[in-house]
Amino acid sequence: MGTARPHTAPAAAPARPYAGVQSVERALALLKAVAAGPEPATAAELALRCRINRSTAWRLLSTLEAGGLVERDPLTQRYGVGYAAFQVASAAEDDAIARRVRPIIERAAERTGEIVTLAAARRFSLVYVDQADPPRTLSPSWMGRPIPLHATSSGKVFLAWLPDAEREPLLAGGLEGFTDRTITDRAELERELAEIRRLGYGTCFGEFEDFSNGVSAAALDRRGRPVVIVNIWGPTQRVTKSRLPSLGRTVLGVAHEITAALT
Repeated sequence: MGTARPHTAPAAAPARPYAGVQSVERALALLKAVAAGPEPATAAELALRCRINRSTAWRLLSTLEAGGLVERDPLTQRYGVGYAAFQVASAAEDDAIARRVRPIIERAAERTGEIVTLAAARRFSLVYVDQADPPRTLSPSWMGRPIPLHATSSGKVFLAWLPDAEREPLLAGGLEGFTDRTITDRAELERELAEIRRLGYGTCFGEFEDFSNGVSAAALDRRGRPVVIVNIWGPTQRVTKSRLPSLGRTVLGVAHEITAALT
């Protein structure tokens, strides 16, 4: 009878090396290069930066452009981050941003005695993603509600900092009137947007609701695009027209504080 061989466990299979999809990896590299660049770049510049063949880079950029992840300036042929990339980023980052800036908007609510909200882009509108109420005040919640862009201070501030090419589609359907103060004339709206860019903040005086007024300012990224919009608002009895300039300066300071917290 032969000697039994000692039992040995089967050798573990060697770990399989990561095998990515080359076209996806290259597209991601181009998207990251577009986002990280100090200024918009051409397809040739991006190809060189990512060490990708020019024709391959052009095809991948065309695909990314069709999906809204990048956008190409028709005059300069340079690429910037597209609207869809901001939608993806905002969906992932809203909660993180809200948690980070929550103490800032709580202090603003306590200091002003008014509701302070934080809004983020959602496709063709803005949606409130956080709200801080003043102490000992029963306040309505606007969490998750969409915001008409032309009839609120938050919406107008958002529009003011968008490039013309991105703002145009958002206003293509016309300007709905919500109250007798709502701006429904496009030329008048453009004048107000220019004033917002000059002052740094926007106001709303009974334009969406007769009984509430507010002021807003944007926390901007390094390219001057709005990341989130901060809004201070309340009933007309408290947020009077004469008080709007003072609150406007306050909300601008809050927006600057948020920008610093996010950089």
